[in-house]
Amino acid sequence: MLSIKFIRENPDVIRKDLEKRNEKEKIEWLDDLLKCDTEHKKLLQENQILRQRRNEVTEEINKLKKQGEDIKEKVQEAKELPQKIRQSDEKIEELKNKIEYYLMRLPNVLHESVPVGKDANGNVVVKTWGEKPKFDFELKPHGELLQELGLANFEKASEVSGHGFYYLLGDIARLELALVNFAVDSLANKGYTFVEPPLMLRRKPYEGVTDLEAFENVMYKIQDEDLYLIATSEHPIGAMLMNETLDDKQLPLKFVGYSPCFRKELGSHSIDTRGIFRVHHFNKVEQFVFCRPEDSWNLHEELLKNGEEIFQKLKIPYRVVNICTGDIGTVAAKKYDIEAWFPRENLYREVISCSNCTSYQAVRLNVKYRKGEEKEFVHTLNSTAVATSRAIRAIVENYQQKDGTIKIPQVLQKFMGKKVIGKKG
Repeated sequence: MLSIKFIRENPDVIRKDLEKRNEKEKIEWLDDLLKCDTEHKKLLQENQILRQRRNEVTEEINKLKKQGEDIKEKVQEAKELPQKIRQSDEKIEELKNKIEYYLMRLPNVLHESVPVGKDANGNVVVKTWGEKPKFDFELKPHGELLQELGLANFEKASEVSGHGFYYLLGDIARLELALVNFAVDSLANKGYTFVEPPLMLRRKPYEGVTDLEAFENVMYKIQDEDLYLIATSEHPIGAMLMNETLDDKQLPLKFVGYSPCFRKELGSHSIDTRGIFRVHHFNKVEQFVFCRPEDSWNLHEELLKNGEEIFQKLKIPYRVVNICTGDIGTVAAKKYDIEAWFPRENLYREVISCSNCTSYQAVRLNVKYRKGEEKEFVHTLNSTAVATSRAIRAIVENYQQKDGTIKIPQVLQKFMGKKVIGKKG
């Protein structure tokens, strides 16, 4: 979230940013927040005076008693003060909660390079890479082909777990492990520390890393427990340093996380709902960085480059998209998507999301670093390295052969010990 100090000092910057986002209601929130903050500070001062006066009155009563003077007026004042303090405390708490409500819901301030747009149609393509494959036969849907080859079972998964789950079998399951090992090795060789995070988080740290109110409807909560199944390893990695103060020399801290991810969301089209592209459970390798504010924009480009290199080595065509104001969400100050080419649909689909969240998550999580004698909030960044289910579908479509087999990208062959999946005999 934005710190109250930043909001006090930069209301016009925030108001202009909300106008770019077309967030009229939140402009009203900002105005009310500033009024509440002013009143809250005033009440805190008055409350302190009341408490100080309570101590003074006690001393004055004792003094008057010793002097044999009338204490009725002072006693009456002493009786009234606790009630005034309680009323003041209640009002302060009410304002504090209201301020917290606004702070948790005002979005991050966007980078100036974020394009203005109402929805995904306003996203801007900034780069296209790779030659699209040509086919002299009709491509089969990835789910249909995998099932024909005995490499997946969607019916049984639906029977035992429900819609949106799957069994991967044999070489396609090994291909998933190959993708994980390839992505982790690529980033570990660049100095990223490998992390296997907890697969559940309590509500408080979860509120630190995402807009939980908006995200909660797609998350799985453990019944009667203060625990949520994670939607991405970004979230527990971000929470890993909650309430920590880092030394300047430690930064940047770069991590590559691997975890299963659990989400209720499903696509509305048959190509999403039958197969492994958008499902309730998938596995993902994620990049995450804690850094100094002055380094975050260069690191944002680094994370994007890392993701691009993975798909370049897989030789899957893609494009990079700069996400617009109407599609970016609450937490990121700027976000790129990498969209891979899916030839059966003849379109690009998102496979990597790469965000600079500036200090937004760090303020919520209270992650700071020492800058001389001062403490400042770090910046946090995250990016997919590879979401295996989406990458597998991209491979199945881009490497599908006329005889129904699937070539294995050369960079993964060393992990697989073979060059083709689905070959008979």
